[in-house]
Amino acid sequence: MAATELGRALRRWRDRVAPDSAGLPAGGHRRAAGLRREELALLAGISVDYITRLEQGRSGNPSAQIVEALARALRLSGDERTYLFRLAELVPPGPEFVPAYITPSVQRLLDRLVDTPVAVSDAAMTLLVANPVYAALMGDPSRLRGFERNGVWRNFLGVPTRVRHTPDERRAFETGMVAELRSTAARYPADRQLRSLIEELRTRSERFTELWDAGVVGKLEASRKTIEHPQVGLLTLDCDLLRVEGNDLHILVYSARPGTEAAEKLELISVVGTQSLVG
Repeated sequence: MAATELGRALRRWRDRVAPDSAGLPAGGHRRAAGLRREELALLAGISVDYITRLEQGRSGNPSAQIVEALARALRLSGDERTYLFRLAELVPPGPEFVPAYITPSVQRLLDRLVDTPVAVSDAAMTLLVANPVYAALMGDPSRLRGFERNGVWRNFLGVPTRVRHTPDERRAFETGMVAELRSTAARYPADRQLRSLIEELRTRSERFTELWDAGVVGKLEASRKTIEHPQVGLLTLDCDLLRVEGNDLHILVYSARPGTEAAEKLELISVVGTQSLVG
């Protein structure tokens, strides 16, 4: 019964989300105004087959991570998100876990910044959602899974990035990330996924272990970043980190001073988007 109602709820919520409101093209023939399964799969980072099985009642026990991803992609309210967790026979994450819920107010902010690269991460620096301009600028994050979506994991384990740091900038950035993660771990000591992330980093990265054992504490500060884009080349942008204190979310915003070469390059990336600029 729960699986059947879960499928019905997902279909109802999918039908009410307009593709353009989620940053997707709305063209082509559509039988309904809402999201296709393929589009929901893209937004949530889940396979189309799994969403089909959920909607048809052939799979009724999704993980908490999948439920959270579906809630974000479907733009559920707080009460709807709680209901979705209950339908999946899960307890909604409590205050002891790193929050991953994007509030309607934050979603409205993202909807308005359509020409600006914006990404939202949780307090552990795990990417929750990124708009199309961010994907075009930094590389499409939709294929990232698990710890791959965590900024600390990617930076300390040598995953390729388009950001170019000087040695001093690199050291400061690494120190800031570890300091931020330590502060987050102190606020959420019961979060098992956060503990697993830290254990993996300590196991696989000597540099992370060195900084972690040094006891650095603090916050990651905003800075200017130089990005090497595969089509437009180097551009240096202001990178502002906005903190949503009540929900412990991080909003990362990239911008350029009007009239500069960087602004022109960013506008080109914004216009062309991911269709031909991101492989």
